[in-house]
Amino acid sequence: MNIIHAANELKPAGRKVCLAIGFFDGVHLGHQQIIRQTIADAHQHDATALVLTFDRHPNAVVAPNHVPPLIYSLPQKLRAIEALGVDTLLLIHFDEKFSRQTGEEFIRSLAQDVGQIQSLCVGADFVFGHHRSGNITLLTKLGRGIGFTVHGLAAVSLDGRIVSSTRIRELILAGDLDAAGQMLGRPYTISGRVVKGERLGQQLGFPTANLDTLGLALPPNGVYAGIANIRGHSHRAAINVGYRPTVASGTQPARVEAHLLNFNRELYGEELELEIGEKLRQEKKFASIAELREQIAHDIAAVASKA
Repeated sequence: MNIIHAANELKPAGRKVCLAIGFFDGVHLGHQQIIRQTIADAHQHDATALVLTFDRHPNAVVAPNHVPPLIYSLPQKLRAIEALGVDTLLLIHFDEKFSRQTGEEFIRSLAQDVGQIQSLCVGADFVFGHHRSGNITLLTKLGRGIGFTVHGLAAVSLDGRIVSSTRIRELILAGDLDAAGQMLGRPYTISGRVVKGERLGQQLGFPTANLDTLGLALPPNGVYAGIANIRGHSHRAAINVGYRPTVASGTQPARVEAHLLNFNRELYGEELELEIGEKLRQEKKFASIAELREQIAHDIAAVASKA
């Protein structure tokens, strides 16, 4: 998948463009329907399938006190979109200047820069532009004038529930990761860059990879069995989500760290994806480092036994 950062970088070489627009947090079943419709349109019209998304949640700029915890990190979201077979992704830097565009200004500028738009696909409740001035009605009106068709796709339902990023966040926070995975259309995972910690795990004999999960929705605190995916390979892992009460104060944000079984290479700076499986136990404060070490050994043995 080709990633561009400005619409005029597309260079469609005379081909029409079929476009999907959205933030697409989680790239869940509803998002997949939008993107697949765009790809189908592109195949039908021998056009380029283009997905437009943003590098941060719009609320980070327009309502910074109301930014929801995200389901996916940006690299994780881009991988999920690429897996659907998209030709090109336009990753817009969402800043204050961009946020001041009206819905109509945004679409007219986009149409001018990308070339001829054949179709535009969004969710039926999609709103955009300064003061949320754009919606399906505006898109349909502009489409008649500019010459593109509009697909406003209704939300997907699963077991009688609407699939939405908001609902998936609620499921993650509640620990219902199987239901979250069903709505995502793939197992729920946490993904983040590996950052340096205090190396306490190394001192205890169980080195861990600490993930940068700032801004992400996290499951309830505890110790989980799981799978760590790195460099195209999978490793069983003991995963801790929480505050590490035995060795740290509760004033720190929750952390995610994983001990990869039979793995001893440095991972600093790399993107690590963790598939969260069975919860082994609650996080707790131990009376001593020795008790903590003993419990970690039991946790790792429990993960190993699930092979």
